[in-house]
Amino acid sequence: MGNRGMEDLIPLVNRMQDAFSSIGQNSDMDLPQIAVVGGQSAGKSSVLENFVGRDFLPRGSGIVTRRPLVLQLINCPTEYAEFLHCKGKKFVDFDEVRQEIEAETDRITGQNKGISAVPINLRVYSPNVLNLTLVDLPGMTKVPVGDQPADIEQQIREMLMQFVTKDNCLLLAVSPANSDLANSDALKIAKEVDPQGQRTIGVITKLDLMDEGTDARDILENKLLPLRRGYIGVVNRSQKDIDGKKDINAALGAERKFFLSHPSYRHLAERMGTAYLQKVLNQQLTNHIRDTLPALRCKLQSQLLSIEKEVEEYKNFRPDDPSRKTKALLQMVQQFSVDFEKRIEGSGDQIDTYELSGGAKINRVFHERFPFDLVKLECDEKTLRKEISYAIKNIHGIRTGLFTPDMAFETIVKRQIAQIKEPCQKCVDMVISELVNTVRQCTLKLAQYPMLREEMERIVTQHIRDRESRTKDQVMLLIDIELSYMNTNHEDFIGFANAQQKSNQANKKKAAGNQVIRKGWLTINNIGIMKGGAKDYWFVLTAETLSWYKDDEEKEKKYMLTVDNLKLKDIEKSFMSSKHIFALFNTEQRNVYKDYRQLELASESAEEVDSWKASFLRAGVYPERNVDKEKVSLVDESNSDGQIHSMDPQLERQVEIVRNLVESYMAIIHRTVRDLIPKTIMHLMVNNTKEYINADLLAQLYSCGDQNSLMEESQEQAQHRDEMLRMYHALREALHIIGDISTSTITTAMPPPVDDSWLQVTGMPSGRR
Repeated sequence: MGNRGMEDLIPLVNRMQDAFSSIGQNSDMDLPQIAVVGGQSAGKSSVLENFVGRDFLPRGSGIVTRRPLVLQLINCPTEYAEFLHCKGKKFVDFDEVRQEIEAETDRITGQNKGISAVPINLRVYSPNVLNLTLVDLPGMTKVPVGDQPADIEQQIREMLMQFVTKDNCLLLAVSPANSDLANSDALKIAKEVDPQGQRTIGVITKLDLMDEGTDARDILENKLLPLRRGYIGVVNRSQKDIDGKKDINAALGAERKFFLSHPSYRHLAERMGTAYLQKVLNQQLTNHIRDTLPALRCKLQSQLLSIEKEVEEYKNFRPDDPSRKTKALLQMVQQFSVDFEKRIEGSGDQIDTYELSGGAKINRVFHERFPFDLVKLECDEKTLRKEISYAIKNIHGIRTGLFTPDMAFETIVKRQIAQIKEPCQKCVDMVISELVNTVRQCTLKLAQYPMLREEMERIVTQHIRDRESRTKDQVMLLIDIELSYMNTNHEDFIGFANAQQKSNQANKKKAAGNQVIRKGWLTINNIGIMKGGAKDYWFVLTAETLSWYKDDEEKEKKYMLTVDNLKLKDIEKSFMSSKHIFALFNTEQRNVYKDYRQLELASESAEEVDSWKASFLRAGVYPERNVDKEKVSLVDESNSDGQIHSMDPQLERQVEIVRNLVESYMAIIHRTVRDLIPKTIMHLMVNNTKEYINADLLAQLYSCGDQNSLMEESQEQAQHRDEMLRMYHALREALHIIGDISTSTITTAMPPPVDDSWLQVTGMPSGRR
């Protein structure tokens, strides 16, 4: 062998290959090896059998090799074979080796000619072989035969690519001499994955079957379609020889005689044949291993470092150790408590950048959703005045009232305060929903203990549900307290005298002139396809106007409308659209925008739409109130005095006074409710849940029963731990193996470059003379 001192390299890499194969990681590790590629019936199997000197590979028509065969040849005085999946069993009869390969192939792929990328590892010890490791891959095929899958070509190609695209894999490209080399499947693959020809070794088979008067001399001399590592010719047994059980040693003698006697090849005879090919492959693989060892060592070390911390926890792991289970339980509860608090308080180290969650979502409920739901309750001006006028008339009864009655104010205020109960309860429900969702998110880290996760989730969720009734009772109590006494001496209350003087116009002014309230992108949804369809614009909302521009540079203004007399309403989502839509419309039945009665605005998320609605509230654009239309029509029909307001100036004045008083007092109520309800919910629900998790959760878990069953690992976690440990030991062993290798040995230089331009172009010249 031409590489003294390196003869142990290939067996050492074989040990690494076995280490990774045993944990199912063989195809993922880029170990130095030789992959044998070629079309069906190119003679790949015969080349491998010639190396061994035995018939041991499955034979037949169609696709025979259906799983990669990692063939490790080891020079040894005695002859036998071993499979990695049959450890300890030595095969002396090579017919049994063939049967075992067939049985193992069927075990994974079934008998329907399917294929699998899971390799079979076969080690052959023999005095007739040189140390060598080859991967026999399925032959490339074009057309499915018999019961082969329709996409068999694609399946085989994907499997080949798993091996041949790796930089540490040499390619043994087997091509038959009796077909056009330009169409060789093996060379096409080599051209694709190794365009520089650094890793490809050419093998030409069936030289004895070429048409009379033709030869492959130019190919073997590396003149036609040259490869940097060159071509080696071999002559395998014919099908007739195989069927007649011709001895391989006799076939090797006949091969030697063929090259020595053939006029075109006799000058190349010393560089042709199976024995020379085996020697070259041994030398080139050895050199290749030596060259790739430093990079392989670095890769293995980085992989080892990446899993070392996790594996440290598993090294002394005993699944049934009660102290371990107790410690794990304490750690899990503590971790859950910290995660829950971080999600609520917003100081999490794992911040969600895709959506609001935890405390941020509860904050949005308090300051956007809840205020919006409160404003939705407000009556429109016309309805409020009508209700006040009916209240005044009904209080006076048959008499004509000279003074504005206090009872009218109190009746209207109490009715409006009572309506606040519904959005307050809805606010509690939304916070509960978010708390439950936060609990679920925090328990995701407990996936390794499914029973603990389920029990912890159940206990905390049950506590939240228990607090629900207490919180709602307290919230309702706050509203009932407001109903119990009308504090007309409140410092912010307008009072009777001011109510008479206050003008309706001044009351409507909600914000300072041109103050910008919000900017952002929205889609105008109801523009017809003929006019360009829905488009995105940059909207700017101020206290008085809504403008939109072509983009956020705000240079090209498209339109501006005033917000006076505007209201907004929700639009149902179309089944064709994923956007959330709301609309602006004019209370006086006028067109809002050009010839559109309403302006439909849309956004991708419900949160964005809710946020815009809250901004419109600040500009005085309120949501449409859902009024029972039948009730309104009945009231209109029973209204005997028709236009009640305009017919009685005294009643009009009384209605205006009560309206101003109601609006002033309800502003105080809304301000109080918007302040107290979130505080109540935080105290009774959110903070209480945090305290419960910190103080009582562990005790509740201990009272549930058997801690052993509670801390049972999931099957996935146990499997993951075993895989990590096996991977860790395989990496350690691989690094230990590499550590035993001395790389300060002789190497054979890479052959000089050749004209490999044919490898980098689409067309290839013909392969026959």
